[in-house]
Amino acid sequence: MAYIAGVDLAAGAVKTVVIDDDGRILGTSHMRSQADFDAVGRRSIAAACEDAGIRPEDVDYIASTGLGRYSLTDRNIQITDLTCGAQGAHFLFPEARFVLDMGAQSTRAIALRDGGKVKAFRTNEKCAAGSGGFLERVARYLEVPLAELGRISLEAKDPQPISSVCAVLAESEIINHVSEGKSVADIVCGAHGSLAGRAMSQLKLVGFDDRVST
Repeated sequence: MAYIAGVDLAAGAVKTVVIDDDGRILGTSHMRSQADFDAVGRRSIAAACEDAGIRPEDVDYIASTGLGRYSLTDRNIQITDLTCGAQGAHFLFPEARFVLDMGAQSTRAIALRDGGKVKAFRTNEKCAAGSGGFLERVARYLEVPLAELGRISLEAKDPQPISSVCAVLAESEIINHVSEGKSVADIVCGAHGSLAGRAMSQLKLVGFDDRVST
């Protein structure tokens, strides 16, 4: 039996999945990214192998993707995150024609061809205000757990707009909302709305026609 490891060395986290040659998921790992992508990538592989009940030296093939994909010295192949997102979406949802990949550093809207190939894509160009990293800044400033942002957002009564395309300026808007006595829920909901609006704009640029299947 062959073992294959896929490692996503992204800006915010490093994720690894170990599968067998039948495509069955045997083990996974998830840890924060660090400056030394090679080192954290190796640790992530080791953790996923432990979860799978095998040794790292048992892995026959390693594919890397993400921001730090070139840094993993043990890789057999590196694949762009655009290609991985497109192929992964097609594998799970063969009828999908668009993919929205919202990461810590950037958000990518992808239009798919038949077979899950990338037809067109757009990436946010205005720093972290259009990505998950913006929500991390919101959570830090408002002193709420990142994992609680979704629940808190649903409690909003009067969402406060955040219009800046720069994360630093958007943070200034948040400060203004706080000084005006706006609730944390309304500010968080406004942040989510801002992120969603920018993501929808990117999707429309690659041809999204508002049809969504669930």
